[in-house]
Amino acid sequence: MKIFLICPVRNATENQKKRMIEYIEELESEGNKVHYPARDTKQEDSTGGWNICTTNKNAILESDEVHIFWDDKSTGSLFDLGVAFGAHKRLVVVNPEAIDTSNTKSFHNVINYWNNLNSLKN
Repeated sequence: MKIFLICPVRNATENQKKRMIEYIEELESEGNKVHYPARDTKQEDSTGGWNICTTNKNAILESDEVHIFWDDKSTGSLFDLGVAFGAHKRLVVVNPEAIDTSNTKSFHNVINYWNNLNSLKN
């Protein structure tokens, strides 16, 4: 299976990086191919981010499903989340403890709802 991991890159903490690498290693040991933007998307971009967004968009479109390591401070994750939403990708939350649902509209609620829709389909 091809999986795209939406995750913080630029401001990821060492703890987040460690958790993401462990998660990726587990998926890849099961035979999955994981697109990890910090590793698989060239982060030096003379276009100011256009090439990064394009690479990630194409990888999301080619993926079978999208997994998200949510950090609400990651603006790149919001972009990738929008691409995945538009492409009707299945969403799997890697770190559900980071999702704080509320009674108001928020990306936390959208991610939680989307993740639960996947559970209902399986």
